[in-house]
Amino acid sequence: MEIRNNIPFNNLSPNELLMASTVNGNGQSPMSSLMIRQPQPVMLPPMIPPVLQALYNYCARIYPDQPNPLQVSAVVKFWLGGPDPLDYISLYFNKGDDDNGIPPHWHYISFGLSDLHGDGRVHRASDASTPSGFGFELTFRLKKEPDETSPPTWPAAVMQALAKYVFQTGNILCAGDHVSWHCSLDNSESRIQHMLMTEDSQLGTVTTVFGSVTFIQIVGVCLEELQAAQQWNGLGVIDLMKSVANVGNAYLITDMRRGETIFEIDPELREAVDDGIATQGSNLSGVSARCSFSTSKKNDDHDIDEDNDDLKKEKTNDNNDEQKTTTSNNKEEDNDASTSAANNQNDNNNLLTEQNCRTTSRHSSMSVSHDRNSRMSYASETGNNEPFELMQTKYFDNIHLKFNYEAGVLLPLAIRGRLKHGRHFTYKNIQGDLAITFVTTAVAGAYVNREQPYALHGPWLQILIPDEQLDSILSELENIDYLDKESLPITYEWEQIHLSITLQPEE
Repeated sequence: MEIRNNIPFNNLSPNELLMASTVNGNGQSPMSSLMIRQPQPVMLPPMIPPVLQALYNYCARIYPDQPNPLQVSAVVKFWLGGPDPLDYISLYFNKGDDDNGIPPHWHYISFGLSDLHGDGRVHRASDASTPSGFGFELTFRLKKEPDETSPPTWPAAVMQALAKYVFQTGNILCAGDHVSWHCSLDNSESRIQHMLMTEDSQLGTVTTVFGSVTFIQIVGVCLEELQAAQQWNGLGVIDLMKSVANVGNAYLITDMRRGETIFEIDPELREAVDDGIATQGSNLSGVSARCSFSTSKKNDDHDIDEDNDDLKKEKTNDNNDEQKTTTSNNKEEDNDASTSAANNQNDNNNLLTEQNCRTTSRHSSMSVSHDRNSRMSYASETGNNEPFELMQTKYFDNIHLKFNYEAGVLLPLAIRGRLKHGRHFTYKNIQGDLAITFVTTAVAGAYVNREQPYALHGPWLQILIPDEQLDSILSELENIDYLDKESLPITYEWEQIHLSITLQPEE
């Protein structure tokens, strides 16, 4: 990437455009140095893509005094084979508002997740009635240090990593989503090591000729705040942060020097989270992980997801070898724009495959969780449309599940926050199409029942846990996060229901 000033050619008059194209840096016409002067065609600067122009104009309404902000630019654009999906990231200075407790800060705004060009080079063509590209752009607000004269560039790397995740998986980011980063965002000793997503309070949503664009703001958080979002929901924690002076405020500015969590500042907020979990359960409905299964203990070393014929037919895009966990949430209200954008993800992934634009994240252990509304279905849990041809459902008497440790430690949360509230929980294999969904008898849309508790429908494995077994399984797994990782792999068995689960070390 390179840092440059954004040159808004659209602000130049026709005469200025002509001068810009015909005068060199010495103030002379480039033709003056030629022995023979002949008429030369006027080379006008390239036109700014329509959606990019619309977004520039939209940002100019917020920052009319900064028509030419600093900009981080991809040297080789993504659609030309470059590694960075975001074409540009603009860096604005926001003077804040002392009266409302908003400090001066840097405001980073991305351009590239929406359909900037509208000609099919990155995204499928759309119109004003649909989301543009993935339907959103990223923003980030970083508190300005007193001695800073220019904005740090590390937030641009974080934004590019998140954009790579979106392009790689087709999963869009929405308000309420959360990202575990596993190290400080700026590689310092800061406690701000994770992120929540919220809608940018200043930018909101804008409609362009090629669809709507929502600006999703990254908010840096501590581990305890991330865990609260996982156990309850991201938007609830965002609201709690807004209520804490010097942490939230309306703009949710990230302060990398913040040394206390909101729960240390106001211990009563922990009670609000606990009450929310008890009454509402968890919005966390799934996690992408390294997972497999076998149908008998004799076959423990044989991972059926790799050799089952049905799964072989279904497996696609198997070359992501990152140690990454991607989690997804359900919220109770529909998000039409998010749903429409998600429906286009297969088309976008096909475009990426055609362009050989597979990417990897900056941080290999990053995990992203999604706050979206989706009733359990083949498409919502596997990420693929259900084939038109008749698909046979296979039933098993015994099942042995295998999960990587980071995904496995969420099993107690899955039981306590999801299954005990009559909701499902899904593990999606990151190296194939296998999806393992835990359900109870209260979950609609299941192929399993008490007589046939384990079923494989294409790449979708369903596991029914009887209600009377939930507490006993939960008690056995309750201290799973305190396991000595050196003791892995470790297997838990419940002979009464012919179920066993193995937690494996991270690869």
